[in-house]
Amino acid sequence: MSVKELVAKRKNIDSKNYLLIVTICLFIVMYIAGIVIYSDKGFGKMQTFLNMLIDNAGLLIAASGMTLVMIAGGIDISVGSMVCLVCMILSYSMERLGSPSLVACVAVLLLGVLFGALHGWLISYMKLQPFIVTLAGLFFYRGIAAVISSDQISIKINKTFLAIAENKINIFLGSTVNKHGVRMYPYVHPTVVIALITVAVIWFMLKYTRFGRNLFAIGGNEQSALLMGINVNRTKFMAYTLEGFLASLAGLVFCLNTTSGFVEQARGFEMDAIASAVIGGTMLTGGVGTIVGTVFGVLIKATIETLIRCQGTLSSWWNKIVLSTILCFFIVLQSMFIILKNRKKSL
Repeated sequence: MSVKELVAKRKNIDSKNYLLIVTICLFIVMYIAGIVIYSDKGFGKMQTFLNMLIDNAGLLIAASGMTLVMIAGGIDISVGSMVCLVCMILSYSMERLGSPSLVACVAVLLLGVLFGALHGWLISYMKLQPFIVTLAGLFFYRGIAAVISSDQISIKINKTFLAIAENKINIFLGSTVNKHGVRMYPYVHPTVVIALITVAVIWFMLKYTRFGRNLFAIGGNEQSALLMGINVNRTKFMAYTLEGFLASLAGLVFCLNTTSGFVEQARGFEMDAIASAVIGGTMLTGGVGTIVGTVFGVLIKATIETLIRCQGTLSSWWNKIVLSTILCFFIVLQSMFIILKNRKKSL
């Protein structure tokens, strides 16, 4: 490799991927620190890592959808309320109305597509601000959930849904033998499989499809995207429609983890999704982002929660304090990135 190629490669890493590198390094440092400090509490066990994925499967899906719209220069703060509404509809329909699980699941996914398309139409064609549109959605969805029921509804009678929720998929690596001499295999629930498949599909979409390239172009400079012949309105509409589907899918996965619906569920969930995307390197101004970074952003949040839980004496609110500190750090890094980029253009 020539010197010129090495310089070009270094510039590419510095300009596009350094946020992702910082995110991955931060996760590795935090995880190794947890293994060293809390080895006696099983932090280094494979099941502990898999539990992080199980607990945050819904967030992985929601953050993936958030990454899509943020790359296009948008935002969606209604995700948490959509998750709450989906959980409430699933719980009410299956527990109170006796609906089959398949019918209820398909219904909430279609509902997510419908509301996502509504957001997309208002934002792309009616030219309303994404924050205002999705803020209305935030209040509307949680309000509908409260109208359905103000009480917590637990799913107890739908055996199919419960069987899926409680199903364990064994991982034949990292097994241990308990004190009774029984070999215990690490496991995940189907929710993790759904989340990982979703992440893989979104990664492929962003990297190899015209739709993904259009999202980056629109987020980078909408006027330039128009001059390139990109249908900006249609692309934004599709992005929000897909994001609505992913939000409802996140709600379905969330309900599989909790097997209940409650009006206070998923409070602040949308902020966790935004924080995960930003920590993963997605620019708030649009045009830059990667689904791989978002995954590591979710893992960083999960690691913080696990570390605080292992510590044992700290309040759960320290999760928010530490996560907000890391979020501020990455926002400052993004600002520095923009300043340096503008300086390079002016030279």
